[in-house]
Amino acid sequence: MTRLLNKLSLSFLVALLALPFTASQVVLAGEEQRAPPEARTAGTLSQQVMRAVTEIQELMSPEDEDDEPDLEAAKQALDELRERRWDRMNDFEKSTVLNFYTNYYLSTEDYPNALLIFEEMLTIEELREDTRMRTLRSLGQLYMAEERWQEAIDAYQRWRDLSLEEDVIVYRGLSYSYYQMEDFNSALPFWIDYMNLSLETGEELGRDDYAYLNGIYFTLEDFPSALELTKTMIMLFDDSTDWMNLSAVYAALDQEERRVQSLNLAYLKGFLDDDNRFLNLGQSMAGIDAPWSGADILEVGFNQGYIEGEQENLEILSQMYLIASAYEQALEPALQVAEMSDSGDGWDTVGYIHYVTANYEDAVEAFQNAVDVGNLSNPSDTYLFLSRSHLELDNFDDARSAARQAADLGDSNERDNAQSYINFIDSTQQRFDIIQERKQESIDFYESYPPLL
Repeated sequence: MTRLLNKLSLSFLVALLALPFTASQVVLAGEEQRAPPEARTAGTLSQQVMRAVTEIQELMSPEDEDDEPDLEAAKQALDELRERRWDRMNDFEKSTVLNFYTNYYLSTEDYPNALLIFEEMLTIEELREDTRMRTLRSLGQLYMAEERWQEAIDAYQRWRDLSLEEDVIVYRGLSYSYYQMEDFNSALPFWIDYMNLSLETGEELGRDDYAYLNGIYFTLEDFPSALELTKTMIMLFDDSTDWMNLSAVYAALDQEERRVQSLNLAYLKGFLDDDNRFLNLGQSMAGIDAPWSGADILEVGFNQGYIEGEQENLEILSQMYLIASAYEQALEPALQVAEMSDSGDGWDTVGYIHYVTANYEDAVEAFQNAVDVGNLSNPSDTYLFLSRSHLELDNFDDARSAARQAADLGDSNERDNAQSYINFIDSTQQRFDIIQERKQESIDFYESYPPLL
């Protein structure tokens, strides 16, 4: 599986990071009470800091929608504010200024500097708990963006230590990070928790969510779990990839008949879209005693252009018809193979088809072509069938000559078979000669009588 997460998108990050500053969210020191100590406590902004951050807010997010943000001017104002007043700021003021820095760096997609600011945020002693938790969660996401997986995990786990509730973003981030570290056993339960919590809160899960979980099951070779999940995905999404996965799961579970059946269902739904799957299914149908169906599937693959008319593919089609005893249908692809091949085996197959369909003259021609082309897988067998074809045509001398060639080229068993066949040829010829002699005698006998008037 390809890397699941490289760089987080800005919109994804900003939606989950520290809340942007607005004047209504803070207590301005000096409006109701102007005592200096009040401005130094956490949760309030001094008047000077308030004015500065208000201007920075306007630069980063103008009230007029037609005005463009001036991020560089905002960054310069932030730097000046920090240099001038940082040592005199209270913790709330510091966290507010750092929030603006993070928003700036995220807006410019400067994730390394955004990380540094978030890390600095966590060093503030009196940091508000909600801000600390947002910061930890944001750190987890930014570490992921920088592919610092263990640090992302640490940040998310610190968030969980502080939180009384769980969060789908944290669950998902933990699973992704463990996955990237190839710790799939740890990634699995967090993703299941992510999916369960999403469903509990009414969020809709997409097919990618299920596919990620299935990918972990496949990686862990937990095929029983993958089978149940794949069935669920088929019910929910009816996607072609899931149908292909179903066949793969059955194969992994050594359930061959179900593998073929599921792949056949995918074919019937029109989901097969490449030559390998057409060929795989077509050949597999013979294994469940449905070679005719397998041949039909291969024909569809050829006709729709998924299977190319190459020699090997045509051989498979011809073989499927032969297994189905559909010899007439097997002949055309077998002839194409014979014309393409630099081996006589193609003509040997053509000869066999003619032989079993009692077209002995064509069989002799095909077997002779096979011998002439040469490079045969089993020359002794080819010569023996050539001999049989000649014998069916009462070509005894040719049959005997071919059988002797079969004996010369074969192993001990094939020599014995060939010799036995030579004996059969001799006995057949003797019977043939006797019958022919008696026929002639009958003809001579009746010719001696005068014709009837």
